[in-house]
Amino acid sequence: MGSRAKRRVTPPAQKSGRRWIIGGAIGVGVIGLVVALYFNIRGPLPIQGLEIFPRQERGHVDEDIAFGELPPVGGTHRDVWQNCGIYDVPVEPANAVHSMEHGAIWITYQPDLADDQVLELQDMMRGESFVILSPYPGLRSPVVLTAWQVQLEMDSVDNGRIADFIEQYRVGPYTPERGASCSNGIGEPIS
Repeated sequence: MGSRAKRRVTPPAQKSGRRWIIGGAIGVGVIGLVVALYFNIRGPLPIQGLEIFPRQERGHVDEDIAFGELPPVGGTHRDVWQNCGIYDVPVEPANAVHSMEHGAIWITYQPDLADDQVLELQDMMRGESFVILSPYPGLRSPVVLTAWQVQLEMDSVDNGRIADFIEQYRVGPYTPERGASCSNGIGEPIS
């Protein structure tokens, strides 16, 4: 009798274990893909306290404008936009609204806000594009962040929420005129 080639047989328990590992890895990959797609489709998590306003009227006017919200979240405005930057005096709302139509964020604060908080805001905004920072008399809250159709009132400077707001709404989803300028308009920012 000749020698027979010996065939190695894998025990059934080993095959079953390998299948579980491969199946588990595929399952984890599928779950990860579903979670990633969910958050990409759904968008970023909402910012606590954010208020979204209905679609705003647009257009340029020369007469006085009565805004519903203060600071305004959009609406008719002047034909010249406010230059983005840091101001230590109030800016004309009708010009700032035009900048927001271009995608700017307008951060306003009560004129009597503590100096350290004003300096913190100025430091945060220094070098940021498409941001206007200015005092605003008569604000209900110490700090208010506004972009076209959205607004966030805050009791104090909150770096995390400010950063989230800028990231989500600077030239954001409600911006009517993406790509328009935030310079060569009106106003002399201090920085």
